[in-house]
Amino acid sequence: MMKRFAPEEIAEAAEVLKQDGCIAAATDTVYGICARISQRAMERLYEVKHRPSSKQFPIMCRDLEQLKEIAEVNPQAEAVIRALMPGPLTVILKRREAFPDYAGGNTLAIRLAMNDQLRKLICFTGTPLFMTSANRSGMPECRTPEAIEAACPLLDGILEGEVHYNQASTIADLTTETPRILREGPITLDELQRALMGGQK
Repeated sequence: MMKRFAPEEIAEAAEVLKQDGCIAAATDTVYGICARISQRAMERLYEVKHRPSSKQFPIMCRDLEQLKEIAEVNPQAEAVIRALMPGPLTVILKRREAFPDYAGGNTLAIRLAMNDQLRKLICFTGTPLFMTSANRSGMPECRTPEAIEAACPLLDGILEGEVHYNQASTIADLTTETPRILREGPITLDELQRALMGGQK
């Protein structure tokens, strides 16, 4: 049976990530599969997901400060981030040149950790985390630890926790002045536009 970490065993789960392992963890939206930011861990994540190496993984950051270390944030993007994140929103931002180009491309898909469990996991691991949906690539998202075990048997463990929205996050491209919705989710285009207007006051 796959290793299960109780919610209070965050430090133990982080040790797996430090060794370039991959675990499933609850986010505010759905369960995700995560790995630390390293080339070896990313390659392991592709293996666990059976995902084509041409597709980048989203990144989960602890807070806005950590996000700014890896991505360029223009005033419009910062207004949206401050108004709607942490929350069920993934933003597309330009990658900072100093941040390694792990999977190709000049942009990154980034979320901010909404719950203490994920923030602590990132802190204990010492890097932001690659975070992708808990499923085999091309298959429906898994909603329970049991389904994750069946779909992704190569995982190194599951950090148990609670999800709230039970729906994947909205994906918004913030690399231009006008945001674009790339995937619909709990955050609407109207909310993005209101956040932008609030940042222009």
